[in-house]
Amino acid sequence: MNMDDFWTVIEAARTDAASAAEEDPGQAFASALVERLAATSKQTILEYQQCFDQLHGAIYRWDMWAAGYLIGGGCSDDAFTDFRAGLIAQGRDWYDRGASAPDALAQHPDVIAAAAEGSDEALFNETVNYAASYAYERINGDKDDCTFYDDYDQFCGPSTNHEPADMGESFDFDDASEMHARLPRLARLFPTESHS
Repeated sequence: MNMDDFWTVIEAARTDAASAAEEDPGQAFASALVERLAATSKQTILEYQQCFDQLHGAIYRWDMWAAGYLIGGGCSDDAFTDFRAGLIAQGRDWYDRGASAPDALAQHPDVIAAAAEGSDEALFNETVNYAASYAYERINGDKDDCTFYDDYDQFCGPSTNHEPADMGESFDFDDASEMHARLPRLARLFPTESHS
């Protein structure tokens, strides 16, 4: 699986989720993604996870974390993992826009709606992080996901690390003037004064 194939799977799952009857669009997407992956092979799922990890690691940056902090009303390590997964779930166009300029996420319809509603859940999707392991479990019939992670480690090799060495310049997410300077559109939508 190459990156084009990866994004094809994501877009197909987005299409499937759009026609699902579930109220939660994030959960509908995650379920559709698991279904799509479970219909493939173990090898394809491992390749999918490798692409996912590369994309997930590429946006492990302070500026992206600041965007998640504003949108989520704060953003722990775990929440940042879910935010990056949620951005991947938005598809290639939004991923590329956010990766090149996190402040562009201020134009995302879900982010705009979240700001208007006072919601802190836009773009966060924890389940997407585990879609490959859930699909692998379905194919394997295992009761736990140890086999997936063992097989994935063997597939990738012992020295694989998708987290970047350089996260960019660190800055204070609670400094309103700093956030306005770095992410002006998001900072207007989600003022830092409201965060604890």
